[in-house]
Amino acid sequence: MLSLASVSLLQSPRPLLRVAVAIVCTMPVASPAGAEAEPTAATIALPDTGDRNLPPGVVIHHLPASTRTYIGSPTLAILPDGTYVAAHDYFGPASSEHRLAVTDIFASHDAGQSWEKQCRVNGAFWSNLFMHANDLHLLGVTRHHGPIVIRRSRDGGRTWTEPTDAATGLLTPDGEFHTAPMPMLTHGGRLWRGFEDASGGGGWGKRYMAMMLSAPTETDGRPTDLLDSSSWTMATPLRSDPSWLGGIGGWLEGNAVADEQGRILDILRVDTKPGEPERVAIVEVSPDGTTMRFDPENGFVEFPGGAKKFTIRQDPETPSGAGKPRWWTLATAVPPSVAAAHSGSRPTTLRNTLVLMASDDLRNWEIRCVVLHHPDSRKHAFQYVDWLFDGEDIVAVSRTAHDDDAGGAHRAHDANYLTFHRLREFRRLSMADSVVDPKSLGW
Repeated sequence: MLSLASVSLLQSPRPLLRVAVAIVCTMPVASPAGAEAEPTAATIALPDTGDRNLPPGVVIHHLPASTRTYIGSPTLAILPDGTYVAAHDYFGPASSEHRLAVTDIFASHDAGQSWEKQCRVNGAFWSNLFMHANDLHLLGVTRHHGPIVIRRSRDGGRTWTEPTDAATGLLTPDGEFHTAPMPMLTHGGRLWRGFEDASGGGGWGKRYMAMMLSAPTETDGRPTDLLDSSSWTMATPLRSDPSWLGGIGGWLEGNAVADEQGRILDILRVDTKPGEPERVAIVEVSPDGTTMRFDPENGFVEFPGGAKKFTIRQDPETPSGAGKPRWWTLATAVPPSVAAAHSGSRPTTLRNTLVLMASDDLRNWEIRCVVLHHPDSRKHAFQYVDWLFDGEDIVAVSRTAHDDDAGGAHRAHDANYLTFHRLREFRRLSMADSVVDPKSLGW
């Protein structure tokens, strides 16, 4: 077992930092921070290179905390030609998140070993990348609690459509909405995507009402134009109750998931109070996507990492109707030892451990492996991880708070890196493969 300040089984030794090339898109952009190569060796724990300032993984972008601008909303897509496309936005007191947010797009043509900045997109926040009809799309809001917009790129993310009206990607002309880079679900001939209506009042968390967007995959025998707002159905928002579980801070960042019976679910992050196990809320969505229903007696499920954003995807090797399905997630869990050391802290603030988990029923989750960990939780975090299946591997991007040569992250929440990771042969991993002894963390 390695003894390091920060360890990961997602990579091998790091070569020297390599500077990527900037490509101009909708506006000039600065040259990105360096990216480093990740060898193709088998999955092993990170050896001691002696460089404590670099985080685990491949650095896609780095931003010093002194800028008072932080890296948020990591998202990842794989194009038909094998190109990886990643993106992130910016938040913080020196950012434009409350006026007109910006998102930077990056691409890798060597399976994540190096990255090039493609462009900057103005008016994009909390957005996810995804493929539809062989075109790359970006779905989110224009700013912090802004209207919902969608864009399309037909050149791999170098240029994008502009959502100026209801026919070109402006899905809501007004209103306040919240989201994160949540997964797209394709099921029953429709695309499904979780959102929250942010007009509920009551401050952060409590103001968020669960909501589901959906659109047909085809219209009149042709791929649906997702930029046409009339293609989309929005479920009536569903409010949480702050009295649930003895006092929750709200629910948010829901995952669209189809269960074994084919029912559409919105599985939401829950802001639980200190000392409570982390949980998620499982909300049922009507087949036509117009209404949502929640049973507080049975709808809360213990889920390590449930107080932070997570992404759930169904294993393509176990599709519904062809044997027992299995779902996977990478979640920012709180080990028992960390919880004990921070007994007065809300679980949402503890983000220094990333685990691989699996479930056969979406209600009982098993931690399979600890894949990232740092012993300090104050200024280190592996959070908001977005990921995809890539053959026998999982590939992921993380909003990472870690050491650098400029004093490190401002705090765990305020990430200074976007990092890429590959989890090789993920189905074979067990707790014995963890980067630290799980027993030392209380597992």
